[in-house]
Amino acid sequence: MEKEKNGCRKSYFLFVLFIFLLIAGVNLGEVDAVWEKAVTICLSCMGID
Repeated sequence: MEKEKNGCRKSYFLFVLFIFLLIAGVNLGEVDAVWEKAVTICLSCMGID
């Protein structure tokens, strides 16, 4: 029973950490940077530079 509570706490902590880092990345404008890099890589894979 104690292991289940400990596992649940870890999952909750990781979820909260994920949300915090997601919000921090969005506020810092990282979404645009990642999107631009993804488009560049996709276009270069197709041979369109």
